Amino acid sequence: MTTIERDSKGRYAAGEERHGTSAAKLGLAAAAGAAVGMVAMLGRKTAMQAPTILAGDWPKALAMEHKAVLKIFDAIEQTQTRAVARRTMLLTQLKHAIAKHAIEEENVIYPALRDAGQREGAEELIREHGDVKHYLYDLENMPKNAPEFLEMLREFRREVEEHIDDEENRQFPALFASLSEEQNRKLTRAMNREGFKLA
Repeated sequence: MTTIERDSKGRYAAGEERHGTSAAKLGLAAAAGAAVGMVAMLGRKTAMQAPTILAGDWPKALAMEHKAVLKIFDAIEQTQTRAVARRTMLLTQLKHAIAKHAIEEENVIYPALRDAGQREGAEELIREHGDVKHYLYDLENMPKNAPEFLEMLREFRREVEEHIDDEENRQFPALFASLSEEQNRKLTRAMNREGFKLA
């Protein structure tokens, strides 16, 4: 038979040992849970950024992201007025895709445009990104079944398409051509790192 004794402070020694063991087990379980969560998050981020990485150089990757954004516009435009939940979900997807894309451009590509002597073009593209954020704000705060919802969405899409056309057919080809192969590789890596942060 085991005797349980009190220590000099009147605490039961056996009880403290059991409590210490339980706390250690709980701490290990929490650490394991956090590790699993980190691995899952990194896996999700990798999966989200993988298509951009696999697209190749930065102009091709950004063009692929432009197409993905336009597909979300297509999906929203095809919804029925009563499909409020679907419109809300698709608008959230659109916001996330645009935010990730904007971070890549604003933190890497537009500064490279300025450095290459295309300051005016870079500043115009940044102003247009501000307009994009206003449209997203207005659409998010508008009832999704309002008659003007699709009208505003289509106006927004027209402006996004003009922005894409300027980037893909004027600004980005000029920048790509002005840089060395190594500089373009460096820009691609930097852009992918930025995208990974928000993926």
